[in-house]
Amino acid sequence: MLTMAQLSPLLLLLSISNLFISGVYSESTFTLINNCDYTVWPGILSNSGVSPLNTTGFVLQKGESKSISAPNSWGGRLWGRTHCTQDPTGTLSCLTGDCGSGKLECSGGGAIPPATLAEFTLNGHDNMDFYDVSLVDGYNLPMVVVPQGGSGDKCSTIGCFVDLNEACPPELKMVSSDGERVACKSACEAFGEDEYCCSGAYGKPETCKPSEYSELFKKACPTAYSYAYDDGSSTFTCSGGAGYLITFCPTQIFNTKYYSSYGGVSEASTSTVAGGVVVVVATWLLLSSHLI
Repeated sequence: MLTMAQLSPLLLLLSISNLFISGVYSESTFTLINNCDYTVWPGILSNSGVSPLNTTGFVLQKGESKSISAPNSWGGRLWGRTHCTQDPTGTLSCLTGDCGSGKLECSGGGAIPPATLAEFTLNGHDNMDFYDVSLVDGYNLPMVVVPQGGSGDKCSTIGCFVDLNEACPPELKMVSSDGERVACKSACEAFGEDEYCCSGAYGKPETCKPSEYSELFKKACPTAYSYAYDDGSSTFTCSGGAGYLITFCPTQIFNTKYYSSYGGVSEASTSTVAGGVVVVVATWLLLSSHLI
């Protein structure tokens, strides 16, 4: 029989192993990839009460990527700022997704709508990661989230694969000074009415229903949040400590080699995603023919 002196190191080892297995000391890695034909300035905002990550904003030139570690207790949102410039004093401003800091780092500032958002709560209920891509605050660029590792029926590739700016309804479109369509507003931002913002008398699921505008977003991007109570088909979960690829302008989602270089999508899952994209693109093109 082992003595307590002999058991103590073994018990300590088992305890530490259990902590790692349960994810207490684990981290998740977010890899952001800019596949756009233009520069993107990602921004990151931690949820209230959650410590910020070691960066809250940076720049990705065309084709660049950056990996960020996050503790498994982290929750927050990531997005892409576009059409950013610096004035002679060095102040940074962006036409879409600006966080108001005037700097590369957002430092606690969130995205000013309209902006496509990727939202995460790591190691939440039942030790699962919860994640989504949201168009509730509008849309500024295509974005897709691909889990790396993890498991579960809803541990899936999600996002908005198509460019909605060109097909945005006139009453929602946001244009630059030279007339380029740079973003598509939500109906809430465009009109400010309770029925579109799910506020006031419409502040609960029973009274706030999809609008004609949110339904257009949903048909174009079926796995993305289109309005505040679009939970059933828009919230996804992974267990087992997944990492995540977040790609801006994900046209290369079809290219298995591109993603495998980041430890990404398997050939089988790529074909599944590609099939979905074809349907989504065809749906949006059909819708846009009636809008513009």
